[in-house]
Amino acid sequence: MTDYIIRRTLLNVIVLWMVATLVFFALRVLPGNYAVNQFAASNIGAVTPEVIAQAEAELGLDKPVLQQYREFMWDTVRLDLGDSFRSKRPVWAEIRRALPYSMELGLLVVLVGFSVAIPVGIVSAVKQDLWPDYLLRGVAIGALAAPVFWTASLAVIVVLKFSLFRIDVIGQPHIWEEPQAALQWYLIPMVAGGLASTANTMRLLRSQMLEVMRDDYVRTARAKGLQERQVVMRHALRNAFLPVITVMGLTVATIISSQIVLEQMFLIPGVGRLLFQSIFLRDYPLTQGLVLITTVVIVFTNLAVDILYGVLDPRVRLA
Repeated sequence: MTDYIIRRTLLNVIVLWMVATLVFFALRVLPGNYAVNQFAASNIGAVTPEVIAQAEAELGLDKPVLQQYREFMWDTVRLDLGDSFRSKRPVWAEIRRALPYSMELGLLVVLVGFSVAIPVGIVSAVKQDLWPDYLLRGVAIGALAAPVFWTASLAVIVVLKFSLFRIDVIGQPHIWEEPQAALQWYLIPMVAGGLASTANTMRLLRSQMLEVMRDDYVRTARAKGLQERQVVMRHALRNAFLPVITVMGLTVATIISSQIVLEQMFLIPGVGRLLFQSIFLRDYPLTQGLVLITTVVIVFTNLAVDILYGVLDPRVRLA
């Protein structure tokens, strides 16, 4: 187990280096840079090449690309992500400001998604080829097929039409500060995002449950006279749930960056919205820092899921 963790950690370091290299050069392939875009947006007629060159020099964009890359990698190794071009604040400060919002929304989305997917998957497997199975599968697939922005927009129309509650997109409260206002603000995006992420988990759990419930030890449990609830929950679900952990781990790993559309729609100043803005503005340090942090969360969450899988299933040997 220790050797496996060490090897995976070293492999993850290589993955991080590759991601850092790709995002660095990909940003510089895009047309324009922060200096050019800012001048073009503010006063296009009065800007001279000399003014743009001076702005690029102040931002360090006039240096050769390879020199910029070496400095970027050295700063990254020292955990220095630089300062944002737009705010002039350290990238770490921008991440600390945006991360709580993404964590709040992401955790609520995951909570809604798993709360729906797990019971639906179990019921659909137990009631295979009966009307509850067809109904639940149809709802889950419909939720997956509907774009998340469409579901959220429809919910907003209903809420505003009937004045169900107030959506505070201006105050931007945290849950620990104003729980009621924050939950009202997050309610639509968390339900829309949760339903969209339900189908994959539900379908995988259903297929695993159907496979496990045909095994000999499940038939033996029924022959011993155990109640159907005990057979399903104690024997079938426990073994069928193991592959689902991988999908759940991938879902949890992306909660800080996968809600870009919802954060844009509801003005949630989270990591996804910040990443979208930084790419649009060509804010290189902020984009690079956000991508790296997201990658770190994803790769090491996957490592944690693999270790947990081996702990829960003694048949799996991580070697």
